[in-house]
Amino acid sequence: MQQVMVSPSEEMASYTLAIDGMGGDGAPDIVLQGIDIAAERHPLAKILLLGDEAVLGDLLLQYPRAARITTIRHASSVISMDMKPTAALRVKDSSMRMAMQAVTTGEAQGVVSAGNSGAMLALAKIVIKTLPGISRPAMAAISPTAKGDVVMLDLGANVNCDWRNLVEFAVMGDAFAKAVLGLNAPSIGLLNVGSEELKGDERLKVAAEILKESPLSKQFYGFVEGHDITAGTTDIVVTDGFTGNVALKTGEGALKLAFTLLQKVYTANFLAKLGYLLVRPGLRRMKEWLDPRRYNGAVFVGLNGVVVKSHGGTDGEGFAAAIDVAIDMVTQQFNKKISEGLVEIGSLTSRRAQAEKEVNHLVST
Repeated sequence: MQQVMVSPSEEMASYTLAIDGMGGDGAPDIVLQGIDIAAERHPLAKILLLGDEAVLGDLLLQYPRAARITTIRHASSVISMDMKPTAALRVKDSSMRMAMQAVTTGEAQGVVSAGNSGAMLALAKIVIKTLPGISRPAMAAISPTAKGDVVMLDLGANVNCDWRNLVEFAVMGDAFAKAVLGLNAPSIGLLNVGSEELKGDERLKVAAEILKESPLSKQFYGFVEGHDITAGTTDIVVTDGFTGNVALKTGEGALKLAFTLLQKVYTANFLAKLGYLLVRPGLRRMKEWLDPRRYNGAVFVGLNGVVVKSHGGTDGEGFAAAIDVAIDMVTQQFNKKISEGLVEIGSLTSRRAQAEKEVNHLVST
């Protein structure tokens, strides 16, 4: 994943991330490892680490770079990976909730956790809340393509979406690609069952119409299909959470299958093993390109603060990548870009919503 270089604004600004020290399968070890790696990349960052103070304090002694930028705050409880979101909301002193509260009080500008995804989204909605003008937050992430990287959203936060949600996702995806991928004018595609304008349901057609008339019109590519995701046809792919999650999991499964089949091919016989020795450097390079740790760090976008979800089973390098994403978003003023985008597109969505309201009123009467 391409990382945004540290800008002059980052060097001048003071920013803090609140990190859930107890969330994830390998916590707290991988969390401290990740902070230690990130401390070398971002020496001006400050970390507020939430969790068991005794455990984290002893562990922090092993990571001098992390210790230099980290302050520990005790949290008595931990949100387990299998806890239901409704139950997580009732735990007032969890490391995850306290990390989010640090954002609402202004102590931190962003949150990073490898903990329970459902609980994290529920807490984010309740504690941090959505940005003004955003009806629903979405989950966004970066995936590899034949041409570079692609931003996809939504990936599961919203199973059912209307045209307004899709338009908002496009605005948020634009801000995300600019902040994290460093793109000046990322191209945007709406995921559909075909690229033709007549394909798809009404919400997709309405979203497309609005984007064509909006300030994002020059960046709007139109409808894209499933194969366009990995082809890199557009820099951003917008879809509903159900479709996005299925596409993401299908892609992950396809990659695992490809590597499994390659392993079988190159271990079939002596000649196959000899052939493997010849292609091993290329396969190693391909594995590096597709290393999931490079793309770790899904983001709940549309919230009144930066919230990054690290994969629960990642290692220290992967967690550091999630911290990188959070820092990019904070220093590149991600939420400010979303707010500006919403203002520019707001009149179009308001007029359409009002027109629909009037039509529905006439039908009902």
